[in-house]
Amino acid sequence: MKNISIEFPGVKALNQVDFEAETGRTHALLGANGAGKSTLMKVLSGAYGHYTGEIFINGKAVFIRTPKDAQTHGIQIVYQEVDTALIPYLSVAENIMLNETVTNMGKKQFMKWKVLHTKATDILEKMKINVSSKKLVSELTLAEKQMVLIARAVSTKCKFLILDEPTAPLSHAETTEFFRIVQQLKENQVGIIFISHRLPEIFEIADEITVMRNGKFVVKEQTAATSQSKVIENMLGEKLEEQFPDHTFDIGHSVLQVKGLSDKGKLTDFNLYVKEGEIVGVAGLVGAGKTELCKVLFGYEKKTTGTINLRGKELKLKSPYDAVKKGIALVPEERRKEGVLIAESVATNLSAASLSEFSNRFHFLNRKAEKEKSLEIIKRLGIKTPSETAKVENLSGGNQQKIAIGKWLIADAEVYLFDEPTKGVDVGAKKDIFELIVALSKRGKAVIYASAELSEVMGISNRIYVLYDGQVAKEFETKNTTEEELLHYSTGGK
Repeated sequence: MKNISIEFPGVKALNQVDFEAETGRTHALLGANGAGKSTLMKVLSGAYGHYTGEIFINGKAVFIRTPKDAQTHGIQIVYQEVDTALIPYLSVAENIMLNETVTNMGKKQFMKWKVLHTKATDILEKMKINVSSKKLVSELTLAEKQMVLIARAVSTKCKFLILDEPTAPLSHAETTEFFRIVQQLKENQVGIIFISHRLPEIFEIADEITVMRNGKFVVKEQTAATSQSKVIENMLGEKLEEQFPDHTFDIGHSVLQVKGLSDKGKLTDFNLYVKEGEIVGVAGLVGAGKTELCKVLFGYEKKTTGTINLRGKELKLKSPYDAVKKGIALVPEERRKEGVLIAESVATNLSAASLSEFSNRFHFLNRKAEKEKSLEIIKRLGIKTPSETAKVENLSGGNQQKIAIGKWLIADAEVYLFDEPTKGVDVGAKKDIFELIVALSKRGKAVIYASAELSEVMGISNRIYVLYDGQVAKEFETKNTTEEELLHYSTGGK
């Protein structure tokens, strides 16, 4: 790719970028949120056709302006936001074989269902994915959806496979299995372009690294010839200081108490408490029940047994509306689907959880007050946006996450639930999020930090509950445990 530039309203996303990759090798594309990584790959995969510059394959200029153009040249992409790429009311097999089944659209044809399911099952078995081809995608977990997307990509003969944060929703075992698949594809002379913020993974799997910053190319290096600290320096343009801020201040009275909590699916007899100014980590692997816990506490899912008490009073949560009224806030794992209104402006998103603050008694919105408060939050959180009127869908993942958190700062809740808040977020934005969480606890807020990133749970929390299969396997004071011990209990160890 040579001299690639692209603009969106108010944003120059790419500025004269060069990028080169080879088949049979894994090439990591790195950069802070907003650096232009995903945008560059959307150009290569045909999602954005209004770019300037040229694309060459084997030294020959090629025309790529649509996804079909890219697929014709053997280029496939697996997006980070899985729900935007899958059709929930179709089966796993139909989603995997989608490219094949829509090739002859417009022509009358009979669907050979047995052949379709056989082909899909073969692909799933080769990848060792234990999911029925007849299951509806809407019934799958986030990790299973990700695997279905990867299966779809490898179902076609591709020369280059672009993976945008593919391991973010995967467990340790699934990630290991995924890396085996990547190695297999490399041996079959497929070029892998790998976007990830997990630097240890990059140094495990990538042959070479390209770093971008502010829509520009910075450097291309062989992985063996660089280091994690050097990569971070290139990404941020400066050295990264200590990631986790100090949070050793006074902890007050109990705010939230959960006793004997169960739901209809995952949670069983769950007990937990959080005090004023305390950050409680909920650690566990994918599927342990962290998300289910957050959704029950937020009134999104119904509990079957147990009690939820806020400052000694039992809560009857019929919906998220009840939870918000009582002072409970949730920053969900799937931010584009549940955390932000992607088609709306930054200002609309930031005011969404506290509209009464910006409305008069006749329920008319005070746009001036909304704008002033939005600009204040944008500045406070360092949200990179052309203006408060920019659409959230045009911002990077890290900035979308800051907006998902920012709306609750205006609402000023008592209990903050963070479900995988740093997923798909670069090291610089992670530091901003950690500082924000510590600032909340310093103000006496009760914080629950649920994550499969055990190093983050260790770095940010005062106390930790380890989950395994919907139950508390162990409770620790953070200072008295280690990452190894957390992993031991989160994998079912005794």
